[in-house]
Amino acid sequence: MKISVLGDGGWGTTLAILLQRKGFPVTLWGAFADYVSYMDRKRINTRFLPGVKIPRQIKITHDLGDAVCAKDLIIFAIPSQYMREVLKKVRGLSYNHNAMFLSVSKGIELGSLKRVSQVIHDELGYVKLAVLSGPTIAHEVARRIPTVAVIASSDEKLRKHLQDIFMTERFRIYTNEDIIGVELGGSLKNIIAIACGISDGLGFGTNSKAALLSRGLAEISRLGHAMGANISTFSGISGLGDLVTTCISPYSRNRFVGEEIGKGKTLKQIIGHMQMVAEGVPTTKSAYALSLEYKVDMPITGEIYRVLYKNKSPLNALKALMLREKKEE
Repeated sequence: MKISVLGDGGWGTTLAILLQRKGFPVTLWGAFADYVSYMDRKRINTRFLPGVKIPRQIKITHDLGDAVCAKDLIIFAIPSQYMREVLKKVRGLSYNHNAMFLSVSKGIELGSLKRVSQVIHDELGYVKLAVLSGPTIAHEVARRIPTVAVIASSDEKLRKHLQDIFMTERFRIYTNEDIIGVELGGSLKNIIAIACGISDGLGFGTNSKAALLSRGLAEISRLGHAMGANISTFSGISGLGDLVTTCISPYSRNRFVGEEIGKGKTLKQIIGHMQMVAEGVPTTKSAYALSLEYKVDMPITGEIYRVLYKNKSPLNALKALMLREKKEE
């Protein structure tokens, strides 16, 4: 089976390495020719996965046509806001129309408010598609630290086949048919991670973080249910599991953004110095719009939206949350 990973960030690179270790021929594609050339020579992804050697057996390329041609599995590890642009290019290329497609991106497209799988179907039509999500910090998976994840698809045969492809003694895969819930859990938890980072930056403690985690999960579940997801999905790997990891990990880009805001920096200052994408920033805008569209109460999301996009101070956002109308849990 020939596999291609589109996206040379930390997660895409990690999955390429994992699959190569299992003996699959793997191609890794990156968007920027100079950096792809550097990685090919040095065999290390200095920007996004420092300290982890990329095996020589992995083909690294900037040629998208070469990357997708005659592949049996194409993995999309591209930030959600750039996904459609890459898909439009893929659509015009010669690729195996019987191939399997897997999205490992976590986000909601601005404007359309579509999940990544919906964007893929928009551009490629009906294809065999699944999503992979969960508490999967790339640095840890690359170093073979025991990790679990979930693959979701409405196609039972497909999700079980992909489960076999990815499963290792250190990377356990579960399956789920709830693609809506799995994608939303992986996307919306980044907003709560920003909130937890702000809490850290303000010097608050574990009480505060526990409140954000529990109430954050409640509002994620409410929106997910309104959008057609199985509410039990949010207590699983791609919901609670991913939420906890992203809110406490020192590697979490979204928690880092929040922490810097809590320390007094502006969003523009923070993003300007980041090489990696913090998906929670655009997802906050999309999720806020979805909460209005579906008439779902999402107070934490609303306050993070106002902090990021309306220059509201974190302390005023905290006050608004704490002094909301009294209610039962």
